[in-house]
Amino acid sequence: MTTVGILAGFVFLGAGIENLALARLDVPIRSVWALFGGLFVVSAVLCFVNPADTFAGVADMLGFLFLIVGVWWMVRAFIERPVNPLWWLGLISGILMTALAFWTEGQFFIHKAYVLLVFVGIWALMQGITSIARAFEIRAVREKL
Repeated sequence: MTTVGILAGFVFLGAGIENLALARLDVPIRSVWALFGGLFVVSAVLCFVNPADTFAGVADMLGFLFLIVGVWWMVRAFIERPVNPLWWLGLISGILMTALAFWTEGQFFIHKAYVLLVFVGIWALMQGITSIARAFEIRAVREKL
């Protein structure tokens, strides 16, 4: 259980660092990125402080966390639509995460423990694919300039 709590902390930390880095851009929505980045970093610190309780607590509120992340990914996809031709990738990830949120809430605690293990991995995978796609888009823009 401790390992899962620490891994969840690293996932939150990675998401927080990414959002805080995006908040440094000179765009109108930078305050939203900063807010979510701060919330993710605070979540990471809480995960690292008490990882065993993190596992139990996260398993209890897993669906709500997935819902928040899914909605944020969908909002971010629509915000990036004018400048990112791969905006639909974030939208699909957000829809999948939102569907997982509703499915997860219907599970019992024992099943939520296993679901937590699997879905934290899926979350990290979706975040990684989206980040890699963004990196290639940034590189393409740099080459055009």
